[in-house]
Amino acid sequence: MVVTIIVFVLIFGVVVIAHELGHFLMAKSNGIRVLQFSIGMGPDIIKFTKNGTKYVLKLLPIGGACMFEGEDGIYSKDSDDNQKISEKMEGAFNDANVWARIATVFAGPFFNIILAFLLSLIVVGFSGEVIPMINVLTEGYPAMEAGLQEGDIITKMDGERIYLQGEVTFASAFSRGEPIEIEYKRDGDKFTTVVVPKFDEQDNRYYIGFTIGETIKCKGLDLIKYSVYEVRYWLKTTIKSLLMLVQGRLSANDLSGPVGIAVTIDETLEVAKPYGIPTVVLTMINFAVLLSVNLGVMNLLPLPALDGGRLLFLLVEVVRGKPVSPDKEGLVHFVGFVALMILMVFVLYNDIARIFA
Repeated sequence: MVVTIIVFVLIFGVVVIAHELGHFLMAKSNGIRVLQFSIGMGPDIIKFTKNGTKYVLKLLPIGGACMFEGEDGIYSKDSDDNQKISEKMEGAFNDANVWARIATVFAGPFFNIILAFLLSLIVVGFSGEVIPMINVLTEGYPAMEAGLQEGDIITKMDGERIYLQGEVTFASAFSRGEPIEIEYKRDGDKFTTVVVPKFDEQDNRYYIGFTIGETIKCKGLDLIKYSVYEVRYWLKTTIKSLLMLVQGRLSANDLSGPVGIAVTIDETLEVAKPYGIPTVVLTMINFAVLLSVNLGVMNLLPLPALDGGRLLFLLVEVVRGKPVSPDKEGLVHFVGFVALMILMVFVLYNDIARIFA
């Protein structure tokens, strides 16, 4: 359990630092004063001030914040004593060009994607990548009946380009039985067929009827290319999962918070341990890729209190030619923050309930 906690803190810390660093660096490059750069939540453990910015490490390794001068219409007299006054100070967020503010807000999620790519370079460089090549066909299932053969490489599903095994696995796992048009490559030539997944009552899901996956080594340009594909895969998976949540195909009980993530890390560690420390390290780095992409995408949702909500107000300002009242925007974000805290409590309850279940 101690190892799990340490790994959780390291992974979550790296992902959150990357996010807040994006905000920080973009703000600095646009002349916006950063009052506080904090990692974690709760009571302060370590804090110091340098060049007008207060750096804080908090007790709970969850979340972080990058506070700007004049954000939400409040101006700080001194970032050291946190006194607030209603007068403009140099380097105020709201005084910056609207595109500079958009870039500053967007930089957090964007840095999460950059981090995911850099970590993918490590994983793909050491482990290679798994391409969607058919290994085994199952008798009596649609893949064989549709004319697919072992050694075929799937290139498209319903017109969507496929690069990795995981993309095929995801599509198969959440199939609802609709016909799927599959484009595949055989001996350099491309062919197209249609399969209708078959329902398995025992597993309560649909199957296409093959096992798939061939590991290839990646170096040079292939390393960069497949690292991009890896990030693309996690982006697609995250966005599609959110859409399924909205459509009701997934429920709120499928959401996981910090406790659920810690449990998943613990379970993953147990599975990876027998294969040695290098496998454990690469598995945890791959988990960090997933978490970083998830954090980036979730923060871009157009909801109050998230980066996406702030971007929405800034885009409204671009269209209107003038900003929304800081008081009104601040109120919306406050209500959104309260709603977010309620959701976090709900997710925490679900995580704990799943442990006892």
